[in-house]
Amino acid sequence: MYIINDGIPCGNSPEDTKKRAEIIKSFYQSWRTSHPSQRIYNQKLKDYINIRQISIDETARHASKRYLSTLAVLQLDAILAFAKLIKTGKTEKRRSQQAFKAMLIMEYDCPGIGMVKLLVGVRHKTLLKVQYCITAIEIQEYNKTHQ
Repeated sequence: MYIINDGIPCGNSPEDTKKRAEIIKSFYQSWRTSHPSQRIYNQKLKDYINIRQISIDETARHASKRYLSTLAVLQLDAILAFAKLIKTGKTEKRRSQQAFKAMLIMEYDCPGIGMVKLLVGVRHKTLLKVQYCITAIEIQEYNKTHQ
């Protein structure tokens, strides 16, 4: 296992992925303690983006797959506050997305990491915006979606 100075494993082994998931979950637990309201105001949406258990579970599952995505999660405050809306999409037929009527696809250009994708679910009835997942966008993936 190769580890950069920040202590986050950067390899692709199952052990590295598991360790990154633990780092993400631990980070969110600390974040929730220091942010009792569990939300951040987004400048572009002019609304709050809330953190819930699904935010932690989905982000740990997806962002732990890649080192840069794990680093991106550690910039949570900036991403939640300054990500801009790219488009509103439909929810997928996954059980984890059934509580949402739509998914907001947002992006944030994170210094040192690059473009980061933020998925925000919009709850049925209450329209509460809940952070669903954060991942770093690969350059090739970014170019495909922005042509």
